[in-house]
Amino acid sequence: MTTVPPVPPARSAAAALARKAHRTLEPLHTACYFATEMAEAYAEAGAKGTMRAYFAVRSAPMGKVPAEVVVATFYNFAPHLVAEAIPAVWDSTTPEALISARYAGIDAAYRRILGEATLGSAEMTEAAGLAREATTVLSGAGRPLFAAHSALPWPEPPHLQLFHAQTLLREYRGDGHVAALVLGGLDPVGALVTHVATGDGLALPMIRATRGWTDAQWQAGEARVVERGLVDGGELTATGRELRDHIEAQTDAAAAAPFDHLGEVRVERLRELARPWSKAISDDLFGGAR
Repeated sequence: MTTVPPVPPARSAAAALARKAHRTLEPLHTACYFATEMAEAYAEAGAKGTMRAYFAVRSAPMGKVPAEVVVATFYNFAPHLVAEAIPAVWDSTTPEALISARYAGIDAAYRRILGEATLGSAEMTEAAGLAREATTVLSGAGRPLFAAHSALPWPEPPHLQLFHAQTLLREYRGDGHVAALVLGGLDPVGALVTHVATGDGLALPMIRATRGWTDAQWQAGEARVVERGLVDGGELTATGRELRDHIEAQTDAAAAAPFDHLGEVRVERLRELARPWSKAISDDLFGGAR
């Protein structure tokens, strides 16, 4: 049985805002993987295939790094799946071409889903300003994916600034989440198994289809978390729930700085502005609101 450090007794107001903001704003970024315009944009830039394009475009700000770096920073994908794309994808495209393609694709997706009037609105300009302001206090220390994305120049149109700001915020949060998983002793498969067992997020078939772990690797990962007393019968035990809650609390705390900087009033204003746009995007991508 694993002894888990207790969840911090009082989650800060900024940490709570970080979780709320993530849930509201995340579809603004997720569109760059799932919107119909994206596959065409990436293919035209030389990255064909869903997973091949995913690994290439998300790692592109880091440059032509080895597959091992992508495995380390993305964390929960099977190394062999990453190796099928990296570095071979760079024979047909470049990081610069894919970064441009991502902006072109998200521009087209936002225009289709949200409409020209929304993109040109005062509300969009306000939201972009708030989200960009939130990123001004972030540090790249210990945050490799965030640091790479933060080195990119800011795009000009407000809707692309909003997209880029949310990309920075979510990669900053993601780097912190990986650190929390490592501190919690969850290897990549263990992180996925316990994530599925929470019942909150991606379902098992989607996880298995996209993360690339073999049946033997998955079963070995399941056995490890069962042996630790974290999962029983496919569900989290009390110890497993405590560990996952602790990891999420650490993730929120590590992502709190930009929202502490904005303050509750401005964070809630950003969420108010972005909520209908995120809903429209989520409905388009997944047929349901977040």
